[in-house]
Amino acid sequence: MLGGMQDQPLLVTNLVDHAAREHGKREIVTRWADGTFERTSWGAVHDDARKLAQALRRLGVAKGDRVATLAMNHGRHLVAWYGIAGIGAVMHTVNPRLFDEQLVYIMNHAADQVLLLDRMFLPIIERLRDQLTTIDHFILFDGANQEGYLSYLDLIAAEDGRFSWIEMDERDPCGLCYTSGTTGNPKGVLYQHRSNVLHAYSELQPDVFNLSARSVVLPVVPMFHANAWGVPYAAAAVGAKLVFSQTNDAAVLWQLIREERVTHS
Repeated sequence: MLGGMQDQPLLVTNLVDHAAREHGKREIVTRWADGTFERTSWGAVHDDARKLAQALRRLGVAKGDRVATLAMNHGRHLVAWYGIAGIGAVMHTVNPRLFDEQLVYIMNHAADQVLLLDRMFLPIIERLRDQLTTIDHFILFDGANQEGYLSYLDLIAAEDGRFSWIEMDERDPCGLCYTSGTTGNPKGVLYQHRSNVLHAYSELQPDVFNLSARSVVLPVVPMFHANAWGVPYAAAAVGAKLVFSQTNDAAVLWQLIREERVTHS
């Protein structure tokens, strides 16, 4: 006989559902590279993730497809983490610090269909675009529609958010990250929903990050590096406030730590 208590799969989408339901007004703060701020909340991240999921479906993304991000730390990148997972697609975080030939190799090897990127990385993509053989759509997180590029904000604005996460198994893949510094070509590491959720739960423990709903977390490790140590998932599990900086300038980070009353970094 199987037990029925708490009988639900370990899915990362459950984390953002919980954060929106129990901590919907808790802030998500982004300081952009130009010094402007964007303040949103777990409730808004949840809503925008569903809108992004709708938009990706309209672009033809299906369960198991890879969607790449070439982006630093900000609230819109956070939305993409959950929106991509919500349609059963695999988020491929790309490290912009890799050599050109490695960037081309990993995006082609992953067979990414969509790339969401920060405007600051446009020179990289303009340089490599002709070599990226599988990407059909390029989306700017922080830019307007322009020739060859869609606007994230326009895509979100066109949807109503009435979307239910697709049915998934907790062992389905939801993330992909390629190693660097290895022999030969970079190697892809595949994350599953279950592993990410269990990792997030472990981060909450006193002997790890000791996170709670009262925590204010500034992840300095990039979201393209090892899932930013899983902090965006762990923060959702407790509804912690997240503070993001699109740049890793020490003076900016120190200002954010003081002004946003950061407790964990």
